[in-house]
Amino acid sequence: MLYYIPCNTGAGQRRDAADGVFLPQNEISSALAVVGDSGRPQNFGWSRQPGFFYDPAMVWAPRRRISESDRYVVFNPTHTIIFEVRDDGCLGSMGVTVASRREKNRSTEMMQSILPMGSYGMPPGSQAGAVRFRRHGAALDLVPMEGGAKIIRADIPRFGNKRSVRGELVLSSPVPVGDSLVCNLPWRNQGNAFRYSRCSPWYTVEGVVQFGTAEIVFTKGNSWGIFDWSRGVRPRADTRYWASGCGMGDGRLVGFSVGHGSEDATDGTENAFFVDGRLHKLDQITFHIPPANWLSPWRFTSNDGRLEMVFTPQQERTDRRRIFFHSFARRQFFGSFSGRAVLDDGSAVDFSNVTGFAERTKTRF
Repeated sequence: MLYYIPCNTGAGQRRDAADGVFLPQNEISSALAVVGDSGRPQNFGWSRQPGFFYDPAMVWAPRRRISESDRYVVFNPTHTIIFEVRDDGCLGSMGVTVASRREKNRSTEMMQSILPMGSYGMPPGSQAGAVRFRRHGAALDLVPMEGGAKIIRADIPRFGNKRSVRGELVLSSPVPVGDSLVCNLPWRNQGNAFRYSRCSPWYTVEGVVQFGTAEIVFTKGNSWGIFDWSRGVRPRADTRYWASGCGMGDGRLVGFSVGHGSEDATDGTENAFFVDGRLHKLDQITFHIPPANWLSPWRFTSNDGRLEMVFTPQQERTDRRRIFFHSFARRQFFGSFSGRAVLDDGSAVDFSNVTGFAERTKTRF
């Protein structure tokens, strides 16, 4: 028996009960401000390019409620590595996880800060400005370059069991200007809470990470990366489901980002499929998760019939943090996806054993 987790229901390409027609989501193609002169969020919808303008100084909310995160997930045939910097106002963290896909083990180093309140200096946009984290002799740089490339530099001398993580990776776009799924969405009944996000699940990765005495080599053609970025004003509580992956399918580079939380999806969902860096918008996605054993296969279906896939988890990682009234809990599963997606032109792409992950994150403030 499968457990059905419904996604948000809004006007974005929803099915009209009377005539069975899907209404269009609000695609934004011009540069608009995320926050108005009054400091309240505006211009809700989705875009293919990160052209929104966002300035945290204009947000009408206490700094402790502003949330900022940059996350990169990179993988090759043997390993998955996650780099993340997160500032949730009350609690901040820098984390690196190295997971072996063959041995099915993993190591995580997490450095936490109380009340960072913007001290990480995270840039307001995803195209320019570097994140540079320094703490207790550890260094992590997340640097955007011209042409859409990203550079990750890590130097963590003490990384569990007296090992270290050092290396440099270059993430490149498959096309000169790749599409991204960029969303600016409010939360239901949460005042001025909103989430401005970007996901780009199509990077190719090159470089080397030294993990203890082992070298983890990423080469173009068999190593991929996902960029997950968000800014906004957090709600009092949220439960978010998200899955993403990328790799080769039908001889083409495919990727996807599907998810839902407590945000209002009236003007757009956070669901899309990518082929060779081009976005094909999806409507609502349902996660079908086995209730008794989350390491059993999951199914994903879309209400518009354009995506059907199965996720086969290989290992689970949990992440829990708490301070005062703030709590953060994440269940994350690494594995592979297989299925079929129908593109905007009506053609179909089949994919098999595409590497990725799925997760549930619960936050409360």
